[in-house]
Parts: sequence; C-alpha cells; structure tokens
Amino acid sequence: MSSEALKILQDRCGVKPDGVFGPNTARAIAKYYDMSPNRAAHLLGQASHESGGFRLTRENLNYSAEAICRVWPSRFKTLNDAEPYARNPKALADKVYSNRMGNGEGEGHMWVGRGFLQLTGKDNYRSFASDMRAPEILQDPSLVETQYAFETAIWFFNVNGLFGIADEGVSSDTIKRITRRVNGGYTGLNHRIDETTKIHHWLS
Repeated sequence: MSSEALKILQDRCGVKPDGVFGPNTARAIAKYYDMSPNRAAHLLGQASHESGGFRLTRENLNYSAEAICRVWPSRFKTLNDAEPYARNPKALADKVYSNRMGNGEGEGHMWVGRGFLQLTGKDNYRSFASDMRAPEILQDPSLVETQYAFETAIWFFNVNGLFGIADEGVSSDTIKRITRRVNGGYTGLNHRIDETTKIHHWLS
C-alpha cells in the first residue's frame, strides 16, 4: 500500500510518482527542499517511522475498548467506560480531543492527527495554515493528509528547533534526542535509528 501523499510529494520533487520511498526519492526531496544530508536524514527517518513508511497520513482511532483503556487510562477507567467509543473513531476523537488544543465541543474529529508527522488540534492547524500561507486548510483539514503531509514534518522540526540538533550530525545520540521531542519518549527508537542512518547513507 502506498499513500497518495507520497505520490504527490514525489511528483512535486520531480521523480516518478510510484509511491515507493527509496534512495532516488530521498535525494530528490533533499534537493527540492534544499536540505543537507544530516537534516534530510533526520527528518525523513522520523517521518518514515511515524507514518509507517510514508503510507499513513491520518490518525487511526479505530480502537477496541481494551486499547482505549490502555491509551487513555485516566479518561477511561473501565471497559464499560470505553465501550461506547470502541470502533467509533468520530465519537472517540470528540471525546478525547474536544475542548482541548483550541478545539470546541464536538470538534475533536475535525482536527485529528494528519500528515507524516501528525498535526493535531485546531491551534496547531491554525498556526500551520498561517505559516504555509494556506488558509484553505482551515476549511478543508483533509488537505493535510495529501498536499501538505510532508510540510507537517518540516513545520514540526522548525517550530521545535530540531534542525539545530540535526546539524550536529547523525548519531545514536542525536537521533535519540530528536525522538524524545517527536515522540515524548523513545518508542520505536531502534527503528528510528535504522531508518535515519539508512537514509543518511543514501544521501552521503
């Protein structure tokens, strides 16, 4: 399975839009966005991990009741609490995201995570749309799943100062530090290290 977002990105960067991420695509992206090998490797390595190899551009909230309790233990203390939201992504999004991050009541499903490094919450969408000079995003947030999927990763790195860490080089230490900022912890660290170092080798 390949994502429409990756094909759009490939076409933009001048390579065959076949939906396959490999060395040619990585080099084309780095050139198009004028990124050094270090910056591109860190950005693409993290984005690859977060998006399942550039395939996933929308947060999956199709959870079982058990999974809901694991992910949001403070909100869903029992299976009975979670059951009404099981396999109901819209209801779950409204439950966990309404009245947070700039979202109003019942707006959580509109501002779920989208993009290769997922943009979440109306406040972030508003800031992103402003920085991209793309007000249409606020009228059609699904554009972030396709046209702006890669830009979410660039934006996240910019607003969180991650390119400064990337400029220090590609090492287990720098990848770990960036992972902490992206993930809030170190989930998938080994895979992020593998992806980042592989891509850096392609670009060097």
